[in-house]
Amino acid sequence: MPAAMASITAVILAAFAAYAVAWYTGVVEGNFAVLLMLATAVTGVYWIAEKLIFLPRRRRAAQQLLLEHNTRKEALLKQGFTHIEGDVDNARQKLLAQPWWLDWTAGLFPVILAVFVLRSFLFEPFKIPSGSMIPTLRVGDLILVNKFHYGVRLPVFNTKIMENHTPQRGDVMVFRYPPQPSLDYIKRVIGVPGDEVAYLNKQLTVNGKPVPRVAQPEFFDSETMRYARQFRETLDARSYNTLNDDDRPAFIQGTTEFPFSNACRYTVEGVTCKVPQGHYFMMGDNRDNSLDSRYWGFVPDANIVGKAFFVWMNFGDLGRIGSFE
Repeated sequence: MPAAMASITAVILAAFAAYAVAWYTGVVEGNFAVLLMLATAVTGVYWIAEKLIFLPRRRRAAQQLLLEHNTRKEALLKQGFTHIEGDVDNARQKLLAQPWWLDWTAGLFPVILAVFVLRSFLFEPFKIPSGSMIPTLRVGDLILVNKFHYGVRLPVFNTKIMENHTPQRGDVMVFRYPPQPSLDYIKRVIGVPGDEVAYLNKQLTVNGKPVPRVAQPEFFDSETMRYARQFRETLDARSYNTLNDDDRPAFIQGTTEFPFSNACRYTVEGVTCKVPQGHYFMMGDNRDNSLDSRYWGFVPDANIVGKAFFVWMNFGDLGRIGSFE
């Protein structure tokens, strides 16, 4: 039995390792949520088996060893032997010790379970990979996302099981990219269900009212070594900075077909969209360098991951640490 379990465990661990290597090398498109759920399930089965089967079996073996030792000791004492060799305590400890295949499964279950619960229902870390949210978020920012702010959802399936807040205009939200749900995107909520959002000649309008903006000093992007016009925009009493590139036209180029695309009107001046029920219109703060709802459409409620709210680390700039709201 121990040899068989060791072989089975070796195969399982090898499968996890092979998946991780294939993911890292780009052979397969990895899904960390699925991997973590499977790891939790597998180690959980081993943990239960350890508590109900393997540990009691080792304890019985250790108890049997001690019983046999005491019986032998009594027999030898009756025969007149006073010095009896053998370290029974050391032998018992070896019998009680977990084998490697339980150390690497049942032994890791509490840690993996804690990570699974924390990441699935409370807070999840993300890394900002692009400059679409500059100046609010920079490339390399490691952020925290509140997973329960918009309601509690089942991991992997993303099915909402408990309501909480609804997304508000101005929120910075992480969501599953509608054209490719295996990817996570981060943008700002500009339009909620029922809103009419217009971005014409680089001026944002929501429900017919221009969103106030005040010019700020030019922003220098150290990644591109260029300056960009910067504005302080206020949407529903929430203020944040946005960027505009004078060299980019107002016309939205490279759009694709998407659900409810008939709710959007494109002109040389930009785009106007009526946000469908159960969907949200998202834009990056780096307005001329953001692939967002102007190009691929609306984000359905089912794709919401959580609300971003805090930069917990940026190894290139420790001054970035803190809340960005």
